[in-house]
Amino acid sequence: MKTVTIYTDGACSGNPGPGGWGAILIYGAHKKELSGGEATTTNNRMELTAVIRALSLLKEPCTVDLWSDSRYVIDGLEKGWARGWQKRGWIKSDRKPALNPDLWEQLLALTEIHTLRYHWVKGHAENEFNNRCDELAVAESQKYK
Repeated sequence: MKTVTIYTDGACSGNPGPGGWGAILIYGAHKKELSGGEATTTNNRMELTAVIRALSLLKEPCTVDLWSDSRYVIDGLEKGWARGWQKRGWIKSDRKPALNPDLWEQLLALTEIHTLRYHWVKGHAENEFNNRCDELAVAESQKYK
């Protein structure tokens, strides 16, 4: 199985507000950047969208090293929170509705195809790829101002 490294980030000006997402896929010497945005969204929706869009580009099952500064995404997957919400009909353990079930459904389906290894990275710090994803996401969000 091929191993791909993916970095992702989401940004939002206001929450909700105009938002953007950015992702970088790295496989060997190949690197691909992608980004997009929405006029009215939330930061968490953009974080999830970045991961979904990056994983959706993979043409075959891969081992994926996923790097994100979003605890919402990393913990939601790695700690099994999202699977629990799904099993309870998108209700959290505190009996409140889980947010973004539409995106979590898509992301969980993609985790069935690929083998993911999760890495949290501190945002706005020393990681060049995370910083580049942030630049892509912010640039996309500014298109909607």
